[in-house]
Amino acid sequence: MSKKVAILQSNYIPWKGYFDLLNSVDDFIFYDEVQYTKNDWRNRNRIKTAQGVQWLTIPVRQERLAQKISETRVYSPDWSTRHWRTLAQNYSHAPYFELYRSQLQELYCGPNPEFLSQINQRFIRVLNELLGIRARLHSAADFAVHGDRTARLVQLVQAVGGTEYVSGPAAKVYLEADRFAQAGIGLTWMSYEGYPEYRQLHGPFAHHVSVLDLLLNEGPEASRYMLSFSRQTAL
Repeated sequence: MSKKVAILQSNYIPWKGYFDLLNSVDDFIFYDEVQYTKNDWRNRNRIKTAQGVQWLTIPVRQERLAQKISETRVYSPDWSTRHWRTLAQNYSHAPYFELYRSQLQELYCGPNPEFLSQINQRFIRVLNELLGIRARLHSAADFAVHGDRTARLVQLVQAVGGTEYVSGPAAKVYLEADRFAQAGIGLTWMSYEGYPEYRQLHGPFAHHVSVLDLLLNEGPEASRYMLSFSRQTAL
């Protein structure tokens, strides 16, 4: 029996492509035992506002260069209140804001962990439920792996009994495909091309914004605008 696996760092309220990858696999592993990178998607993402696309950024401490994502702490506890206020101001007129208000407000205004990785994973788990994604979620910290980058990925796929690794296209520049083949693991490349536009507030359409934008504008129909759901329907 085949089992598809994806492995990726946790991001803050990721874009729809992140969740398309999640929806394409049976098991997903949060790979937060790697170096935290500044000015990346780990602690920030974009939303649409009347003033244009705007960043929402969780303030974190980077205390050393080799610091892992899982070791990265948030230093301003009021970030979540500020982010919720900004979201409410800019999406209160979105068609499905009221439908998801209570769940999102609980995420933002309830107690949040001090570690970025835990915050990201908490948000992603809730968004998975709202989007109807059923992939099993794991943390790389729960598995003992070693060796170089490709070796660790192969071992993580094996740890959850995977037979196929689904990777984002950016990994083509460094991933050693032959080592997956040697381990008896198939390799598939995710494509993020061909997304349809959906109704969107605040000016010209923008694809590369948080999935919250899609969810609040299309609600239960959000999956119609995601590639993995349409591919499943076609099978």
